[in-house]
Amino acid sequence: MVGDVPVGGGAPVSVQTMTKTETTDIAATAAQIESVAAEGADIVRVAVPDEASAHALRGIIARSPLPVIADIHFHPNLAIESIHAGAAGIRINPGNMAIEGLRATVEAAKAAGIPIRIGLNSGSVRRGGDSAENEFDVADLMVSRALEYAEQFERWAFSDIKISLKASSAAATIYAYREISELCEYPLHVGVTATGPYEYAVVKSAVGIGALLAEGIGDTIRVSLSGPPEAEVRVGRKLLASLGLLRLPYEVISCPTCGRAAVDIVTIAGEIETALGALGDHGGDTVRVAVMGCEVNGPGEARDADVGVACGKGSALLFIKGEKTRKISPDEIIETLLAEAQRLAEG
Repeated sequence: MVGDVPVGGGAPVSVQTMTKTETTDIAATAAQIESVAAEGADIVRVAVPDEASAHALRGIIARSPLPVIADIHFHPNLAIESIHAGAAGIRINPGNMAIEGLRATVEAAKAAGIPIRIGLNSGSVRRGGDSAENEFDVADLMVSRALEYAEQFERWAFSDIKISLKASSAAATIYAYREISELCEYPLHVGVTATGPYEYAVVKSAVGIGALLAEGIGDTIRVSLSGPPEAEVRVGRKLLASLGLLRLPYEVISCPTCGRAAVDIVTIAGEIETALGALGDHGGDTVRVAVMGCEVNGPGEARDADVGVACGKGSALLFIKGEKTRKISPDEIIETLLAEAQRLAEG
């Protein structure tokens, strides 16, 4: 359990993100946590790089609607202070702590009844004189190191362990998680790290995280983006929904457009998605809304959705629950689809 969020053991895959404010700015950090919670995040992680951040953590946790994981490196005293401040979990790389401090950290987590994530990145395991020929050698090294740390924790009678093994390569990430999933039953936090600019980051995360989740590997995820944490949550939730692992209130499908498209599909679909996203959760099944630009695939896709349009020159065919109902003008598309989607959501 991370706060009130179950991780592993058949629980739903949870979505995490990390605050990107200065941790010492309690108000800004708390506001960002509230914002990602509104986007649907389940767990949030906060960096604790120094004493001032550790002191601020108590105030952040008091205002947080989500379980807060403290992200600690090098300094066991910061981990222990974060635990005493009420962190719902901590993330450490045991390799960058001395053994005495590491044991003190584990004992503090045990006393508080909170989990520890053993979090390794491909860049961090190279320290200490290890050499690796390629990214898959590094992945093997992450696996062996993580299991060594977990065995040490178990010898200290601590087993509330999660593991993450992140690389900037989607292929190496997939390889590492596949390997460790065969060797242990600890919950796995899945993500690709240092993914690059936004579009490439989304692609690499979708490939790396998606491939693993499709194989049943992964209990909690973070999509790491060089951008707002709200975007990480939105992408993560949509990734889960695309695999049937998360129910969204509404789903908009649209054609990719081409020279046959009779209307501005990009604008219409975007406005509908934004408007539906602002409605909140209606509590029922996902309502699928289709916006299709022509008569080739349009009628079939619109018919398969709960409500949809297949557009032609000067008009669009409206489909509701598989039935062709009437023609509407292009100017009516957005208003009509929104009204019908809400009506279906209300039952």
